[in-house]
Amino acid sequence: MLPSTVFPDLKDRSVLITGGGSGIGASLTEGFVRQGARVAFIDIAEAPSLALVEQLEQKYGNRPLYLNTDLRDIDALRKAVAEAEAAHGAITVLINNAAWDDRHEIEAVTEDYWNLNQSINLRPQFFAVQAVLPGMKKAGGGAIVNFTSVSFMMNQGDLPVYTAAKAGVIGLTKGLAGKLGIDKIRVNAIAPGWVMTERQKELWATPEGMKAHIGKQSLKEEIQPDDMVGPCLFLASDAARMLTAQTLIVDGGYL
Repeated sequence: MLPSTVFPDLKDRSVLITGGGSGIGASLTEGFVRQGARVAFIDIAEAPSLALVEQLEQKYGNRPLYLNTDLRDIDALRKAVAEAEAAHGAITVLINNAAWDDRHEIEAVTEDYWNLNQSINLRPQFFAVQAVLPGMKKAGGGAIVNFTSVSFMMNQGDLPVYTAAKAGVIGLTKGLAGKLGIDKIRVNAIAPGWVMTERQKELWATPEGMKAHIGKQSLKEEIQPDDMVGPCLFLASDAARMLTAQTLIVDGGYL
């Protein structure tokens, strides 16, 4: 369930969300559309993204802009940012959500696999920021929210290349925040716990595993994609005006 809170300053803001067509990203896209923002989202999966656009327009009368883009292609990412700015004006909220949490064994990782993983989970976050910066600075400031994960904080061992990237997201967040504060640009991160997206349920979430995981949470419920929306809206809004360089852990109290 999406949060009922309304952040008036988000209305008509130009928002760009990466990986906004499914999972957590689709909930984020809907959350910002519901606030009345002018939302553009990037996703490589065309069919679910187009379906989401139609669904949200019918539901809210606010049509998001879908940008079919492979974030591994930095030139394509820059073109997508330019297209979003042409449609909605300078981007003043950037949500770096896209990720690929493929499981892998240490022995099986090749140099090509390492580079592929980082090219999805870490590299685009920096280059998306770089691409929106001129417009965001000209607009007088903005908010950037980078998605990391609690996986590296809990020593999860079955995806070490991914956890390396997600740890890097926090370093990137703090470094950007230290540099961009003078431009009135806030940079924060969200670290989700085990969120029950369709992908998680299809590939990894067994009843036994979920029971054990929820048993270690303080809040004894499954975490849903919609549960990431409120924290993200807060960090993007003026309610978090003096909050930067922080990582907000949203894991039901697992840690």
